[in-house]
Amino acid sequence: MQVICLEEQAFYELIEQVVDRLSEKLNVPADRWIDGEEAMSLLKIKSTTLQTYRDEGKIRYSQPSKKVILYDRLSIEEFIENNAKETF
Repeated sequence: MQVICLEEQAFYELIEQVVDRLSEKLNVPADRWIDGEEAMSLLKIKSTTLQTYRDEGKIRYSQPSKKVILYDRLSIEEFIENNAKETF
C-alpha cells in the first residue's frame, strides 16, 4: 500500500478542484452567494482589494449580520467579463 502525504492547504485545494469538476459534469448550479474567500479566489485578489471593490460598488454584496459578508457570484462574473480586453 502506498501512502501519499499532502500539506493541509494542498489537500483542500485538491478537494475544491474535484468539487468544481464534478459540479461542471453534473451541471450543478453554483451557490449564488459566496463568502469572501471564494470571492477573492475567483477574482485572484487580496482582502483589501475586495473591500475596495465592495466600497466602490463594483460588486454586489449582502451583510446578513455584522460579521458576515456574502458576495454575489453573478456580480463578480459580470465584473470580470466587463473588464475583459478584446484580442487583436
